Amino acid sequence: MKLRYLGVFGAALMLAAACSTGGGTATTAPTTGAATPGAATPGASSAATPGETTGGGGEITTVKIGVDLPLSGGEVANGKPTLQGIQLAVSEWNDAGHDYTVETNEQDDALNGVHDPQTGANNANTLVADDEVVGMVGPFNSNVARAIIPITNEFGLAQCSPSNTGVDLTKEGSEVYRPENPEVRNYFRVATPDDIQGPAAAQYAYNDLGTRTALVIDDTEAFGVGVANSFTDEFEALGGTTLPRVSNDFDTDQSFAADLTAAGTDFDVVYFGGTQVTGGGQLRKDMGSAGLLEIPLVGPDGIADLGDFGGEGAFLTLAGQENGANVFGTVAGIHDIPDPEAFAENYGAMFSGEEPGAYSALAYACTQVLLQAIDSNIADSADLAALRENVRASIFAGDTWQTVLGELHFDENGDSSQKFISFYATKDDGSGWDFVKQQDFAETAE
Repeated sequence: MKLRYLGVFGAALMLAAACSTGGGTATTAPTTGAATPGAATPGASSAATPGETTGGGGEITTVKIGVDLPLSGGEVANGKPTLQGIQLAVSEWNDAGHDYTVETNEQDDALNGVHDPQTGANNANTLVADDEVVGMVGPFNSNVARAIIPITNEFGLAQCSPSNTGVDLTKEGSEVYRPENPEVRNYFRVATPDDIQGPAAAQYAYNDLGTRTALVIDDTEAFGVGVANSFTDEFEALGGTTLPRVSNDFDTDQSFAADLTAAGTDFDVVYFGGTQVTGGGQLRKDMGSAGLLEIPLVGPDGIADLGDFGGEGAFLTLAGQENGANVFGTVAGIHDIPDPEAFAENYGAMFSGEEPGAYSALAYACTQVLLQAIDSNIADSADLAALRENVRASIFAGDTWQTVLGELHFDENGDSSQKFISFYATKDDGSGWDFVKQQDFAETAE
């Protein structure tokens, strides 16, 4: 794959980071009670210059960034490179020299190898109970976020997702995830939501691939159904036709053969709303068995994991290299960041030559925002409870943050000012993915 990214903590920091071999420290949450939000009145402090130390916050010498991601089983292809983006940011920050140390409290929300909302909720309870956790990155999947946000919102923990795209997490309907503090926002994201990602894929399928009749399949999960719905609406608005929707719960039916047979041959593109582990890989394998590989498969970031064939849990591994060509996917974030070579170099130096994944840089950016918010507020926060609240409040104060993705800010709902979708295609030999193009939908999203 060809993703390349830059870290932007300043020139001196980049020199230090190039030599770094350490990662964030994985810790176990203590059994102390969670801090209650609202103890401090937050100031609308502006973001610190990246790499600048603003103070040690009295007795605060250690803070943690909580992490919830799917880190085992088939989810490793998504979770591991995302986690490594977080670990790189924390390592670079500590190497830059501050009056406090940043650690991570890392939790795995995969159950039997698949992301699980209840496991995510359990993890969130662990994170909010750790007094030193003053911000959080994750989760990866939108249905897990729906289980986590009510918990982090109740305890005032700033939560940034690098990859959640569910529209209702920030926009209409998001109030149901804030039952305890309906007027308080704590969740924000750097990923572009599905009301942009789905239509972008439809435009690509219709305009770039020239397809006109789509078989749309979703995995019955909220993310898959939502992105499939928005794809369908846009594809039909462009003049295309969609066959009757197919919904497949992969937990109970792990074959798409009957669905493909029932659809006949009256389609020239398949769109799958879901992830590689909720059927995306198997769908392409079944298309191969049915002799349908000349028909392109298009999907969201759930299948465009950008992992090479042979990688654990990767879409191409699950589909089989022989079925891997002619697949197209979207990623809900920017590809052409300001200085891709430097980030790729630092990432590879820390992680044994590996290249960043689809959401490594976005996770790095989430971490940068939290680190800058911590640095801006730690000196004026009386204790960890006050710091947790001040970090949360500062995210929604309208500040501009300097990140690996470029400058960005968050609106009152927690959505990023960046609205990029990046498009990828699998290689002709099914061995990996190539970047095709990116498009900024910021103006059309207004």
